[in-house]
Amino acid sequence: MFIDVDCSQIKKFGQNAYGDYFVSKRTDNQERLIAVLSDGLGSGVKANILSCMTATMLLRFIEEDVPIQKAAQTIMDSLPVCQIRKISYATFSAIDCRNDGRVWIVEEGNPSFVLMRKGEEISLEAEEYTSPKFPDRHLKLYRFTAEEGDRIIFCSDGVTQAGIGTQQYPLGLKREGFIQHLKDCLWQKSDISSTELSASVIQKALSVEPFEHAGDDISCLVLYFRNPRKAMIFTGPPYDKLKDREYCMSFDCFAGKKAICGGTTANLVSRELRREIVNLPGVESGDLPPLAAMEGIDLVTEGILTLTRATEYLEKEELDHKDAAGELVRFMLSSDIIEFMVGAMLNQAHYDPTLPIEIEVRRTIIKKMKKILETKYFKQAIIHYM
Repeated sequence: MFIDVDCSQIKKFGQNAYGDYFVSKRTDNQERLIAVLSDGLGSGVKANILSCMTATMLLRFIEEDVPIQKAAQTIMDSLPVCQIRKISYATFSAIDCRNDGRVWIVEEGNPSFVLMRKGEEISLEAEEYTSPKFPDRHLKLYRFTAEEGDRIIFCSDGVTQAGIGTQQYPLGLKREGFIQHLKDCLWQKSDISSTELSASVIQKALSVEPFEHAGDDISCLVLYFRNPRKAMIFTGPPYDKLKDREYCMSFDCFAGKKAICGGTTANLVSRELRREIVNLPGVESGDLPPLAAMEGIDLVTEGILTLTRATEYLEKEELDHKDAAGELVRFMLSSDIIEFMVGAMLNQAHYDPTLPIEIEVRRTIIKKMKKILETKYFKQAIIHYM
């Protein structure tokens, strides 16, 4: 299974920093995923520092194979108490899971997570531990095996307390309203992604707040266990011309979505697979070369210029552009595992001194794109050099 993960957040109205902090990392050759959501006391910069410190330390402990219970207890026993409000400086939820479905979850202070299976909430028993230093702090530990199609959803209390004090929600949205919204979303779209579901929860919480002004930091973290959506991008001709057909056939047989980036690469595939390239002049492309089409290929774009621009869009989180690079960004983000077939043959056109100086060679661009996809968008990216 692949674990699709994303977290949506919104700051408390009037603040310029998130009081909640989310961090996630894939390890062990992408087979393991660790994620932490922490809620700092109060809001703004102070809360951001407290939650960031808590989440980062806890993730680091778990990553270094400290048992998740011990790691969480260490954090729980170390967090100081606010002298005014007499409560912990931060609360947290953490998950350590594997692609085979094994899951460990710890929670301290945050709303309890929700496990949704086939559109319904599944209740689980927890082991509870009390801090010897702070008797009012209780740690919950869960161990279970997730099934294909399961979703695990965490949130900060900005979700469950959204709308508190209003006529419709005098006690806030509460856990019941949170779960009902999850059920409604899954009923409407059973294969909804983690990105879409987490964003929908945030929007629901915001919609019940007076004037849609967030009264607290609002965060929702979603993990979705499912078969991976795969995509392959072929860019640049192979170093050895004798292997052109071999690589083209391998690309054609790939079980997933396929894209070609580069005119030379498109001509190569067209020649070896005997398929016509059709230009699409009516499609908006901005200042980039227009898109093309080919039978059996989902997307055909120009090469270096489009790859460079797409990398910029990903880095800046500008995901709504309508040009060829925007189409390439959406192609990648709609997949979980993106494989790059990168040719090693040099194209002298890339060294034309009249081209913009910021254009990088293909290998550098793909390496940078891979890092961004993995660290910012939680994708798995694989590069095959040819």
